[in-house]
Amino acid sequence: MTERTLRGRVAVAGIGETPYYRHGASPDPEFKLVLKAILAACRDAGIDPRDIDGFASYSNDRSEPVRLAAALGTHRLRSATMQWGGGGGGCCAAVANGAAAIHAGLADCVVVYRGLAQGQYGRFGQSAGDVTVSGEMAFQAPYGVLAPPQKFALRVQRYLHEHGIERAALRAVAMASYHHAQANPRAVMHGKPLTEERYDQSRWIVEPLRLFDCCMENDGAAAIVLLPAERARDMAAGPAFVLGAATGADHRFGAPAHNSPDYARANYHGVAADLYAMARVGPADVGVVQSYENFTGGVVMALAEHGFFAPHQANEFLRLENLLAPDGKLPLNTSGGNLAECYMHGFELVLEAVRQVRGTSTSPARRRDVALVIGGPMVAPASSLLLGSEAAL
Repeated sequence: MTERTLRGRVAVAGIGETPYYRHGASPDPEFKLVLKAILAACRDAGIDPRDIDGFASYSNDRSEPVRLAAALGTHRLRSATMQWGGGGGGCCAAVANGAAAIHAGLADCVVVYRGLAQGQYGRFGQSAGDVTVSGEMAFQAPYGVLAPPQKFALRVQRYLHEHGIERAALRAVAMASYHHAQANPRAVMHGKPLTEERYDQSRWIVEPLRLFDCCMENDGAAAIVLLPAERARDMAAGPAFVLGAATGADHRFGAPAHNSPDYARANYHGVAADLYAMARVGPADVGVVQSYENFTGGVVMALAEHGFFAPHQANEFLRLENLLAPDGKLPLNTSGGNLAECYMHGFELVLEAVRQVRGTSTSPARRRDVALVIGGPMVAPASSLLLGSEAAL
């Protein structure tokens, strides 16, 4: 029986994105932003957009595949997948779904995308003033727990307390993102460096999270083109091969309300194990990481759960010098990430991982044959992705 794996079967052949804007500042509607990103990815891959026959996205993206296919003039639509739940935790799962469609023969050329125009549709995650609430929010809204920082701060605070992790570890994560953004002209925070003093003096959002511990809110779109590995090898842009992908949730992680049995965690124990098993690599093989920063505390948790250090080692490992390209122990968020490049619901992290593998990042890591993307800590389902060069296969 043939091994069930995505390892080496599919590759990212093209990447594309629009300019990134502060939330509400995009001059274009959301659908147009997504089309621009897809066309840019097709140009990068050197393919005709009409040859796209599959689409994949996540977090209830509003740009529907049928409408995209019509606008692009595609010859035929064969696959359309939407990753349910988890918000930005689906950014890597959407790539996995698109790759799986190709490997299964359901499509030959899949575009994975995410677009946001908050001036058109309102701020993501903002309370809508609903008359009634249900599900988890029914337990939280009456007590004023309405926004993502409030929800996730509870898990982070517990984690920091249980493992004796100092605020300096969170600060190092934020400063690494801002440091790398200064080399990246695409970054919204390019030209706006972050100092220790500025971080320490920033206002509290909800303890233990200060302003610079929280992701930005942005408008824009990003997309990648997936092709079968044998076809991607012939493309002008260097392919980044899918080594492994995993998604899911640990036992009762999403139990409402805030009632999961292992509360202080980011939800990657099972995901990380599946990811490394498929990719046939371990943490020591990973040269660079793009980790979704909804909040810096989630990054600390996610890196530990992916095996880079034990929780009690976080204070020693998470020092700024260890997180910087090119020579840090583990270069982190080398385009600026959600904190300083753009909050494209984490999909910009996938593009940066491709750039690292290609060697075209504005902050290239010394070791970049294996690049890890971590999507959406502390949500369910969460997902992760490993991309690699030909040498990593």
